[in-house]
Formats: sequence, C-alpha cells, structure tokens
Amino acid sequence: MPETLMRPLQDLPEGFARRMVDWQRQHGRQGLPWQNTQDPYRVWLSEIMLQQTQVTTVLDYFPRFLTRFPDVSALAAAPQDDVLALWSGLGYYSRARNLHKCAQEVMGRFGGAFPRLAEDLQTLPGIGRSTAAAIAAFCFQERAAILDGNVKRVLTRVLGYGDDLAVLKNERALWALAQALLPEKPVDMPRYTQALMDLGATVCLPRKAQCEACPVSGLCQAKAQGEPLAYPVKTRKLKRSSATLWLLWAVNAQGQVWLQKRPDKGIWAGLFSLPVFDSEDELLAAWAQGQSAHYMASWKHVLTHRDLYLHPVRMTGSATHAPVCEGQWVDADTWPNMGLPAPIRTLLMA
Repeated sequence: MPETLMRPLQDLPEGFARRMVDWQRQHGRQGLPWQNTQDPYRVWLSEIMLQQTQVTTVLDYFPRFLTRFPDVSALAAAPQDDVLALWSGLGYYSRARNLHKCAQEVMGRFGGAFPRLAEDLQTLPGIGRSTAAAIAAFCFQERAAILDGNVKRVLTRVLGYGDDLAVLKNERALWALAQALLPEKPVDMPRYTQALMDLGATVCLPRKAQCEACPVSGLCQAKAQGEPLAYPVKTRKLKRSSATLWLLWAVNAQGQVWLQKRPDKGIWAGLFSLPVFDSEDELLAAWAQGQSAHYMASWKHVLTHRDLYLHPVRMTGSATHAPVCEGQWVDADTWPNMGLPAPIRTLLMA
C-alpha cells in the first residue's frame, strides 16, 4: 500500500486545472452525441446510461431513447413498461425506474425544467452527488466537483492520496480536494469536467497508466513514486452471492410464450420474464399439462453482486391449460418489444 501524501488545500498541484482544460481541447473526446450541448435532459440521460456501462454500448441506446422520448415531458408521460422495454439490455434496471421517476418529479416539482444547482439536482431520484455535479457543470457552469470511479483514480494518483476510500471520512476528504482543484473561472467547468472523464477513460486506466500521454504527469505523485497502479486504495471488497434459478419456457400451439412481470423489488424488478422457480420440482408442478420437457444447457449469468445459475426448461402445451403461476400468453411478435432481462431475451432469441 502506498504511503499517504496528505496535501493541505493550499499546496495543491499548481496549474492542474489549466493543463486539463488545454489537453481536453486538443486531445480529449469531442464527438460523443451527448457532448457540445447544454441541454440538461441529454446530459442527464447520458450520465445515467454511462453508470456501470461502456461508452460503446451507450452509443447504441442513446439515440434510440431520444427518438422515443425526445424530452423530459415525453419520458415522464410514458408508461414505465415502455421505458423498461427500451432500456432492455443495458442492465442495472433500477436506473431506468429512477429515470422515469426523476422525469416525473422534474415535471411535477420543477415545472419541466431541471434545477440549475447541484444541491437541488441531488434531491431527484437516481441523481447522486457526482451526477448532479456533472449536470450542473456541463449545463450551468457551476463550480461543482465530480468524483466517479474514473475521477477517483485520476485524482488519487495525481495527489498521491493513499488513504483507504472504503472509509467514509477519507472519501469525504477526497471530495474536498476535488472541489479545491476546480478551475477558478466557471466558463472552464464544462471542458474541465470532460477532461477528467476523458483522462480516466482513455489514459489513466485501472491496469495501465499511460503516463507518456498524460497532461499532468509532471504533477503526478504516483508517477514520481513509480507506483501509479497502487492508487486508489480501497480495501473493502464486494461480497458476492449466488442463486440457482429454474426458468419455465412455456410455449403453446400458437407459438405464444408465457411471461410474468417480476415484482418491484429483487432480481429483474419490474421486467417481464419467464417464470422463475427455486427448484426443478416447483417448475414442473407449475405446468403439469406441459409436454416434451426439454432441459436446455444451464449457464452462469454474472451480476455486480451475484452470480445467477440459470436452468431453462422448455415445454409445450395448449393455451387452454396455462401454467398455474402469474403471467400471460404473449405473441411471438410482441415480446421482442417488451422489457426483458438480457439473459431471457438471449434465450428466447436463440
């Protein structure tokens, strides 16, 4: 573990913000569809989509979402099922549910206009401190610091900040340092904020620090120590769990599939799915009239905190004898447009 270098606020690296702004102008990402706009709806949408999701994936979803929901009022007025359907495949579906709730609160509490201050943006569903700061900085030039995973890595390396970020007081201290590093001129905030995102995403990487391409390598304590990959320090590991799920893939003579809507909490909350059971016996009992049970290859689906071991069983039967579990028969040309978990969609399309 690197030795912590606690810098007093008056001893921060001189010229850090200016170097970042200049670098972004010449070498940063310029052509992403959510850049070069001060529309808070588009910035907010991109920020939520980019949480835990690669840029290349979001590039496919972002324009489709805007086509269907061009503004916050259209999103707020849409049924949640429509929002989840369009989100299907992006994962972390609580983001989509909060996105919908947030749009409704923007309409109801703020008259359809996103608030301009980060502290007000934070009161909306699904908007944390860093996301609120990003919206406020990009759209309203507020001097508000972001601190997502990429930015934590950049700043801890530059500052040589080796305190354990699993400890709340240490993360709070890093927030204070991030705020102190902001450019003095509000007009620089959009490009500075983008610079931090770009540097963390393209240069100052988790397993490879490309110091030769970094605009602040001369200020970087981690580089000076020869230990850039030792930062950031976070000792607390996520506890993983696992679950075994049996999936009933019931198909009737008309080619319809039996789908049920998942509860509002738990795995795949609010999405449509094949019926899920804890055991093979429960699955078989749910459709005693089902025939030709075909046990398909099982596989492991990895979530952030949990591994799901999925065991699909495909059965056929008549529409007059439906499974004895919640759900409905859905036509083959209907389910592709519904909100389905990624592994269920993959299975049905196979």
